[in-house]
This record gives sequence, C-alpha cells and structure tokens, in this order.
Amino acid sequence: MSDNSLIEVVAGVLYNQQGEFLLSSRPAGKAYAGYWEFAGGKVEANESRLAALQREFAEELGIEITTATPWLTKIHHYEHAHVHLHFYRIAASQWHGQLTAREQQSWRWQKPGNLTVAPMLPANAPILAALAIPTNMSGHSNTGFHTATPQQPALQILPYQPGIATTTVVYVPAGQLLQLTNQHPTANIWAVCHNREQWLQAQTAAAIIWPVASSEDIQRLLTLLQQHPSGVPIMALLQKSSQPVAQPDWFSLGVHGIIQEQ
Repeated sequence: MSDNSLIEVVAGVLYNQQGEFLLSSRPAGKAYAGYWEFAGGKVEANESRLAALQREFAEELGIEITTATPWLTKIHHYEHAHVHLHFYRIAASQWHGQLTAREQQSWRWQKPGNLTVAPMLPANAPILAALAIPTNMSGHSNTGFHTATPQQPALQILPYQPGIATTTVVYVPAGQLLQLTNQHPTANIWAVCHNREQWLQAQTAAAIIWPVASSEDIQRLLTLLQQHPSGVPIMALLQKSSQPVAQPDWFSLGVHGIIQEQ
C-alpha cells in the first residue's frame, strides 16, 4: 500500500576512481544544516528518478550524471517530513565534470568503513553500513564467505551456530531471522532467501544472500528487485552448479555484490 504523505527523494552514492564515495554537508537554512549526507533531493512532479538525480547533482555540485544504478530504498520519518529515499550508485565512469560547491556546502571523499566526517544525517546510518559490505566475496554456504580480493574491505561471515560470538557476522535462513534477532538484538545477521516470503521477512537483516543455481533462481530475484526493491544489500550467491547459466549484469539491476562459491 502506498503512502501519499511520503515525499519521493533520490540520493546518489558517487564514486571516484579510487573507490571512495562522496558526502556533502547540508547548507545553512535547510533542516539539519551542517549534517553530512549523500547528494540528492526531491523528485519533482512528472520527473523520473534518474532525471531528478541528474538535476540535483548539476544544481548542487555542478557535475553531469550520465547514468546511475538503482541500489537501496528506505522510508525515514524526520520531524519535518516523511521521505521515501531511493539510493543510486554512480560509478566513476558514470559522471564527469568538476565538482563545485554551488550551495556553499562542504564535500569530502570517504572510504567505505572509514568515515571521517560528522554528524551524519540520521537516515544514512544503514546506508553507510551497507557500503562497507564488499561487492565481491567467495566461499561456501557450509563454511562461510570472505572477501575475494585484497583491494576490498576485509570481511568474513559465518553460518550461525549456538554460542558463536555475537560480534561475528553470521547468516541464517530467513525464517530464523526474527528469532535470532530477538535473542541477539545487536548482532550483524544476514539472511538466506529463496522466495518472495523470505525476501520480505529479510528486510530487517544486514544483508540478503540469494543462492543462484538455475535460470529460475535468476528470474525470481529479478522479479523481486522490480516488484519489491530492497532496503538491504543483496548478495547473489553464484553456486558451482550455476556456472553454465547465463548471468545478467547483476550490478546494473540493483544487486550489491556477488559471492562466488568455491
């Protein structure tokens, strides 16, 4: 069910050639002035989200966005407005121009997992956590997954077992997510999903793992990305048996990253 009181907002995670992303400060005179955020703004009437993103980056930072990749969606309730945020990833090859603070705001390049500016706009905390998740991992569902390349932030996630340290990143079937979250409210839990019901259950997880072993698995995931855009990062687990299956361009479709089964 849609909420007509929600304001549609787009925001862009803009990357440079070094893999850093851009944050800018909100200018004086706006709500939360001085807070740091991802550039973007309100979608105007009869305007597409991509067009809004392109307009906002031109107005705020003087650069041209050629295209952008849908990523996460969030609903956030501020004191002054209820917003439906649509985040896009903008690769270094998807924009050009010279960054210019056209609203007298500050801006900084940041490394995933190593934030050096504060305070952050409240809605962006889960987005920053998601950015720290590597886009390429490898491993096996029975033993765990880890970063696949040394250039990415180190991360290891393990299958949940009773007694495992709550500071460890773990994954469980989506049906066990609620129970485990209630037992360990601060734990970093990923959920393994195979269908729509599990997908909807897993929107409170830190990330979703979607195993891909057939063209049917791919189609189910693509359908869900279209019909139920996710508020958490999606990791496509390419199982060994899936190698002969033609793979889509996962990143352009909104998937956060790939796990290659070994």
